[in-house]
Amino acid sequence: MLLLTDHYRVARQALDRSKTRAFLTMIGVAIGVASITAILALSGGVSKVIGRQVADLGGSVAVIRPSTGRASLADLSNPSPSNAYSTSPLQERDVTSISELLGVEAIAPLMTLSGSVRTNSSTPSESTIVATSPALQQISNLETADGQFIDSVTKQNTAVIGTQLSIDLFGTEQSIGQTFLVRGQSFTVIGILKRLNQPINYNNIDFDHAAIISLESGKLFNGGIAQIQQINVKAAPNTNMSRLADSIKLTLQNNHDNQKDSDVFIGREIAQPTSELFQFVSAVMAVIASISLLVGGIGIMNIMLVGVSERTREIGLRKAVGASNGTIVSQFLFEALIISVLGGVLGFLGGYFIAFVVSLMIPYDPVFSWYIVGWAATLSVGVGVVFGLYPAIRAARKDPIESLRRYH
Repeated sequence: MLLLTDHYRVARQALDRSKTRAFLTMIGVAIGVASITAILALSGGVSKVIGRQVADLGGSVAVIRPSTGRASLADLSNPSPSNAYSTSPLQERDVTSISELLGVEAIAPLMTLSGSVRTNSSTPSESTIVATSPALQQISNLETADGQFIDSVTKQNTAVIGTQLSIDLFGTEQSIGQTFLVRGQSFTVIGILKRLNQPINYNNIDFDHAAIISLESGKLFNGGIAQIQQINVKAAPNTNMSRLADSIKLTLQNNHDNQKDSDVFIGREIAQPTSELFQFVSAVMAVIASISLLVGGIGIMNIMLVGVSERTREIGLRKAVGASNGTIVSQFLFEALIISVLGGVLGFLGGYFIAFVVSLMIPYDPVFSWYIVGWAATLSVGVGVVFGLYPAIRAARKDPIESLRRYH
């Protein structure tokens, strides 16, 4: 304990003599830690939002999506995802086959259509057209504020729309009986969804801005073929979800000539962020964070090497009176750790400040967890150790006689 107190006193005196250099070095570490902290806090917020939604469904939902492959740094050179122009492998026969599995209570395919929703006087800038089955209401707990949801007897030219889309199209939430156009085809509003305020969800659909039509209507816009982007499955009570997921995977492989071109998600897996834009931004920020940490680490090494050169006489005196090489190493390493840890603390606080500022512009809050604290601490301590070790060893290897003779 006495040795640590002595190390702290000497380190503080050394850093006080070069406050500007130490502060600028600290900033480099802080920027890197802040970037990582902000990324983890915001991505954790997304997972928490979707995880809460999945939990509200009682853990009885399985989600099937086309496989997207593993993300790589090469994707940063391509602003469009690799599957942007590919055809989804999910087909109507998959929906039929899965619906016959033991333990499946309800199933709903999701087919997102390109194009805009408009009236003669209004074209909302934000809208989504979704073709699906009536079971989506049961699976995703969608409630109607007025009218009804699509069912097996509604006509092909009817739709259910979100509350905000109703306001954007018709200037009112009470728009039952009104009509709008999709690619020149007229649809009559038969239901208005209750406002959800959940633009981020496991369906990747903002239902407040969505127009929901029947799957048969959607197929008419795609040459009579259902281009399904996702299939939601609700399990019967007391169903083993892992076994059901395995059965679904086997059924899909049998339907697709043993090709593993689809993924099945259950439980917490559904909460994984799926936004390509978010992944792109996160990857860019991670690269920036790595560069900042590298710059900060080089700054620590630089300031420590300068310190070793300036304090050669001090090193010689300490070794002459009995200080061991280990003591010298620990002294200089302690100084490097002070710079990096203070930078880490500053970066951690700054990262959360950035995350909370960003959260004012997005529909969810950043999450706080000890996992993020652990990452910030590991990065800051790691940078201090890795980049402070060489200067510390160099200081310890100085010959005490030569050190004293040079500056006597």
